[in-house]
Parts: sequence; structure tokens; C-alpha cells
Amino acid sequence: MEVDGRICAGVILAIRYRKTGGCMETYSVNTEISADSIEIVPDKMEDAIRVMQEVAKWARGAGFRVWPQEWLTRDELVSDEAKPENFFIGMLRERIVCAFILQWSDSEYWPDEPEYAAAYIHKLCVRREFAHCGMTKSIVAAVRRLCMEKGIHYIRLDTGLDEKKVRKIYLCAGFKIVDIIDYENGNSMALYEMEV
Repeated sequence: MEVDGRICAGVILAIRYRKTGGCMETYSVNTEISADSIEIVPDKMEDAIRVMQEVAKWARGAGFRVWPQEWLTRDELVSDEAKPENFFIGMLRERIVCAFILQWSDSEYWPDEPEYAAAYIHKLCVRREFAHCGMTKSIVAAVRRLCMEKGIHYIRLDTGLDEKKVRKIYLCAGFKIVDIIDYENGNSMALYEMEV
């Protein structure tokens, strides 16, 4: 077991890591972000886009293949399925920790599914100071609570199949790959699903 100390969300944590089934589980010796401590807030388009731009800029600088900056604008992101009210931020202790788009239909990757068959997460971004704190699981738990309130039975998302780090994060958060779309250019998209 590894142990390290870090500052996460303004709290010094001593975290123990245990490898289980390919995932690193975190166990805080002091304090850990709990799944119910994240509040997700809809209709925060400007804040959400700012976080997406911030995280994408960092990721490009670190050598990751992410969305180009010109894709992360209101004109590019808002659509019939992603209206301003579908842009969410995650709050922890009055600080914005993440952003994402939460749609109730996805005609691009799930064209045969009716509206409200699932919640579809797009452009999920966690601010760097909150990375490696189990934030994805906390965000998914908050989305799961919202789905339960609405009677929605699935949470779905997609990412490039070759995005190994992201794939590991999603699998460790409880998603399963349910389909792979192969394109003529050699790229593939993985479609993920989690039952609520």
C-alpha cells in the first residue's frame, strides 16, 4: 500500500492507495471528499465553459489529446440537446470543482434511445487542484441522485477508445463499455453505461 499526503480541496489528506482489479481505490486517513459533498448546479453555461477551457488548456500543455479551444465556445457547444440549462458545475465548499454537460438525449451516439431513457455526460472536466481526489466518482454519485429523482435508469458517456487514462477513470467509477464505434479513419469511440 502506498501512502502520500496532498492538499485536495483545501484539506490536507493522507491517502492510502490499494490496487484492486486494476483500479486504485483511495482511503483517506484524515478527510476524503464524500460522494454527497458535491452539489451539481444546472444552467451555469458561462462558468462551465470557463472550466472546460481551463482544463483543456492544461491538458494540451501536458501533452494530452483533448478538445481544441475553438470547440469550447457557446456557439460550438449549445445545441438542441445541449441547451444552456444542461451546462452543470460541481460545487464543493463554495468552490467550482468541475463542469460538464448533462443531456437527456444523445442522437449522435444513441440515436435509437428516446429522450429521458438515460442521462448523457459530455465534456466532463475536473479542475487540476481537485484531480486525483476521487472527484469523478463523486460527480457520478451526484448525477445518479438526480437520475433517481427523475426516474432515469442509466448514465451514459463516450470517449475515444484510445484514451487509456480516461477509460480507466470511467471503468473505476463503475461504468462499463457497452459498444465500440469504429470509424473509417481508424479512430474508435467507446460508449459507456452505468445502471442507476
